[in-house]
Amino acid sequence: MPEPVGIANLPNQRYKIISDQGATFTLMVAGESGLGKTTFINTLFQSSLKIHQDPNERHNKFSNPHQTVDIDIVRAILEEKNFKIRLNIIDTPGFGNNVNNHDSWTPIIDFIDDQHESFMKQEQQPFRTDKKDLRVHACIYFIRPTGHSLKPLDIEIMKRLSTRVNLIPIIAKLDTLSPNELDIFKTRIRDIIEAQDINIYTPPLEIEDPASAEHSKQLIEAMPFAIIGSEDEYEISPGNFVRGRKYPWGLVEVENDKHCDFKKLRSLLLRTNMLDLVLSTNEIHFETYRSIKLGGGSNNDDDDSNNQNNDENNENGDQTKKQAPKKPRRLHNPKFKEEEDALKKFFTEQVKAEEQRFRQWETNIVNERNRLNQDLEEMQTKLKSLEDQVKKLQITKR
Repeated sequence: MPEPVGIANLPNQRYKIISDQGATFTLMVAGESGLGKTTFINTLFQSSLKIHQDPNERHNKFSNPHQTVDIDIVRAILEEKNFKIRLNIIDTPGFGNNVNNHDSWTPIIDFIDDQHESFMKQEQQPFRTDKKDLRVHACIYFIRPTGHSLKPLDIEIMKRLSTRVNLIPIIAKLDTLSPNELDIFKTRIRDIIEAQDINIYTPPLEIEDPASAEHSKQLIEAMPFAIIGSEDEYEISPGNFVRGRKYPWGLVEVENDKHCDFKKLRSLLLRTNMLDLVLSTNEIHFETYRSIKLGGGSNNDDDDSNNQNNDENNENGDQTKKQAPKKPRRLHNPKFKEEEDALKKFFTEQVKAEEQRFRQWETNIVNERNRLNQDLEEMQTKLKSLEDQVKKLQITKR
């Protein structure tokens, strides 16, 4: 048998390169306040990545009826077995807190589109070694455990998110529902997702690997995942601590498949499908956005008229198409809305002050011109009088 030439060693070389480079993963959490998004992040990565807000102050900033959704970014570097991952957590505080939440999803959608736009512009630069990639690889949308159905706000934002990012809906605070209520609630959510044509992320089935295919099938059957989160640990046996929530009637364990789907969700995000989430973001969502932008299309699904063409007739009677004007983009980052309004007000006041000063200058110029004209008339009168006196003197000398 001939000696191997060594091409089978290429995967090991790739493994070393990837281990040295590390990876970047961006996770967005969206949903109404009070559903445990911060607790979920800290539980998922078993670290205090995000600080909890003061319960006495967390709702103070929502006293304004026109409060917009904020975009909060938390960056961290996690290391496990000498492999580093650059983690970006995108939080959306303020979503769904107003009485009228019409278009409240716009800052979230604009942020996702802006990251695709930024990455596309970096791809077109001469030097692309230090690209900043903040494209969202997965969006965890928290559903309030009402036990009834999805709210219209949930349906609207999920429809828009599903076309731009890998959407993973989850039911928060599972411990508020009984097993029977949870089964009914999951069934209703699946029916709505199918009826509204909402595309949620589905793990790929690898036919060549039966074990992986079976695991993916279990993940698909468990969607939408029902979870609980907790940063507290309890001792269930000597030396054995588990994360969970303790109640008078018992202990709800976070990592117990009989209690919730947290382990399945963590496996989907971090263990088995992280690479697929990253690749699908680049190969599907980013490429779709790129093709639309470079093709002259519009990715704004808030206004269907942007995707329609107006028909016109030219001089020969042939029918031509005219592209409808695009709907203007909204505020890119709502966090600076108040600063923008203050700058606009300051600019307006400055313009008014300058206009007032110009009017005063114009008035002064007119008054000075009138004074000079009057002085000129007086000088001309004196000159004429002197000329008459000269003539009289000349006549007298003769």
